[in-house]
Amino acid sequence: MVAWVPDRSGRFPKRPHYTQQELDRECEAIVGRFLREKYGKVEYPLTTNYLTILVESFCSDVDQYADLSAEGVDVEGMTEFFPDIAPKIYISERIAADERRENRLRTTLSHELGHAHFHRLLFAELFAPGALFSRRPSEAKMVCKRDNMLGAKEVDWMEWQAGYASGAFLMPASALRRHLSVFCSTRELHTAVPVESPDARDMQQAVMEGFQVSADAARVRLLKLGFLTNQAGPPSLFD
Repeated sequence: MVAWVPDRSGRFPKRPHYTQQELDRECEAIVGRFLREKYGKVEYPLTTNYLTILVESFCSDVDQYADLSAEGVDVEGMTEFFPDIAPKIYISERIAADERRENRLRTTLSHELGHAHFHRLLFAELFAPGALFSRRPSEAKMVCKRDNMLGAKEVDWMEWQAGYASGAFLMPASALRRHLSVFCSTRELHTAVPVESPDARDMQQAVMEGFQVSADAARVRLLKLGFLTNQAGPPSLFD
């Protein structure tokens, strides 16, 4: 059961608190269950088609060719919440219509899925009796800018949670560790690797190829899981 803590940002009285491990477990369970039930096996990369079907199963509608220009020039995704139906997801047509930006589309879809799944209960409180008019209707949506898809700070907890979930959906923790086990063993890598090193670049490339993600998404995921580091004295990779 999710823990609820005071929301120090003032946006809500309370907010859901998830540890990284909780997000990893939940996201991997969702993807694994979906793949087993729909296709009989779990394998990666999660194709864009499968990802889209997964996202649609959590939403009332997914508009992949939305005009989000009114929300800002750098807005690439949005999740809107309602009192009586599942959330609706909007993806900017700028990325959905451009085949060269498929990895960006995948990151955006999985980011919005993070909002739809992990924050639906939060917005249900917004629509509860007695709370319906406590906030403006425009606040019942998450407008996601490109720069916050992967790199949101933890103080922006909603974007941080959705960003972490994005990586966890596309690169589940245990699957990623299995994928890198031979790579790390062959190179005798037993501690986190400096992010600017040749080994880090090769590790990042292996994740890009194994999970069909961008270089930025791979790097952020590897940093968050402790495979890469910006600091000295890193812990063991597989503790």
